[in-house]
Order: sequence, then C-alpha cells, then structure tokens
Amino acid sequence: MCNLYKARSSAEELARLFGALPDPADQIAVEKDYVAPGKPGHVVREQESQRILSAMSWGFPFQGRPVTNVRNYTSPFWKSALANPSRRCLVPVAEFQEWSVEPMPDTGKKKPFWFRVPSQPVFAFAGIWRPTESLPVYSFLTCGYDGDAATHVVGAIHPKACPVILHPEDYDRWLRADLDDALSLACAYPSQLMAVGDV
Repeated sequence: MCNLYKARSSAEELARLFGALPDPADQIAVEKDYVAPGKPGHVVREQESQRILSAMSWGFPFQGRPVTNVRNYTSPFWKSALANPSRRCLVPVAEFQEWSVEPMPDTGKKKPFWFRVPSQPVFAFAGIWRPTESLPVYSFLTCGYDGDAATHVVGAIHPKACPVILHPEDYDRWLRADLDDALSLACAYPSQLMAVGDV
C-alpha cells in the first residue's frame, strides 16, 4: 500500500505537463519533493471541460486518520466519488515507494523500494477527491495483479496491491467515462514499462 511518493515538479511545470490551469481557490502550498499521508499534494481534475491543477490534502478522513488508498471500489465510502466523474482526478507522480513485505535476509529489516516509469518523468495515478469542511482531500486507486504477483515488478516487492497508473491516452477517459468504463482502467501497469530502485 503506497504511503509515500515524490512529485518533484513545481505547480507551473505540472500545469504545463497536464494542460491544466492553476486553481484560484487553492489554500495550501505543496512541497516539491515527498508527499506523505495527510500532507498536501497536487491533483488534476476537470471543471467545465477544463483541466484544473488543485492542491489538496492526501487522504480521505476516517476515524481520525487519512485513508490514502482505494481498494474496495464497491464500498459506500468510495463509491459516490468514483461514480461521479467530476470527483475523479489525476495524481501526478515521479516515483512511489513500497516497503518489502518481509525483512531483507542480509539486514533483518524491511526495505523501501522506489518505482518509476522511465518513459514518463511524471506519470499519473487514478485518483478521486472530495471537499471537506476545511480543505479538499484526495486518494488514489490500488489494484491486484493478473496472475502471479511475484512476476510483476511491484508485486515482487509488495504482493497485496499496486497503485493504478494510467496511460496518458487514458487520462480523459478516467476523468470523463461512466463508472464501469473508468474502473476497467484499474489494473496493474505493465511491468516491462516500469523500473525499481532502492534509493
């Protein structure tokens, strides 16, 4: 379950990459490096057919903690946001972290691994967002693997779930399609298009 990722790009750079306008309602600043649960990050959403780059807090609040990953798409907690295209968003990412499930044999400790898409310095998770009484919040989808998780670059490290990475040609589809069509995009990104490192 991904609970740390790097963005690295400024708001101006992200707006240019995603063809978005800055959100005039933004109330929080986003750091360029790491995004952690409960901290601000950027999302790209649509408003009146125009992409908007917004700053929001990562994690839907639940019992005093931010819930950052969406796995059960039929849960009432998520379903209303998923079903409404205006509540879907793209979450720009440069790299994301997963911890090894088991301790490493040489150290006896779990180890963090960083995953990226070499052909895309900035890619996008499939996300959802909603307003709250204070700041708007977002989360992003995770999914299982087709077949043996150990054969996937992420599954070999973290077999339970993988963030849903979208192909650029599917961005508009995620932001606009009906629920069933949008959820058909919720699958593990091709392993051969990803890379992993430990720093």
